[in-house]
Amino acid sequence: MNDTVDHGVRFGRIAAMLPVRDLERACAFYARVLGFTKTFENGNPVGFMILKRDQAELHLTLQPNHSAAPFNVAHMMVSDVDALHSICQRHGLRIIKGVQKGRSEQGLWFESLCVRGPGR
Repeated sequence: MNDTVDHGVRFGRIAAMLPVRDLERACAFYARVLGFTKTFENGNPVGFMILKRDQAELHLTLQPNHSAAPFNVAHMMVSDVDALHSICQRHGLRIIKGVQKGRSEQGLWFESLCVRGPGR
């Protein structure tokens, strides 16, 4: 299952697009609390922005009538899930599932946390 088709097209990373009800509130959290930098915005009023930090990139899109999905919409890889959990708690984010640690069915170690993002 590791056969690579070489059709000449090269792919970069895929960035998560998060719909938010309050774009400024979400941007403030990611920038002030988590240290992301806004690198792009579009619209008047602004309805879309890109935030970056380290290797992570988030695309936020304003969706005032957005209802949260019943499943995870983005996975963010971090070096310290416990520290991120503490930050989320201190800033009042809704913790859907606390820190989980264990082995996947494939034997891979994982540490996870599920939160409802700001501005949602």
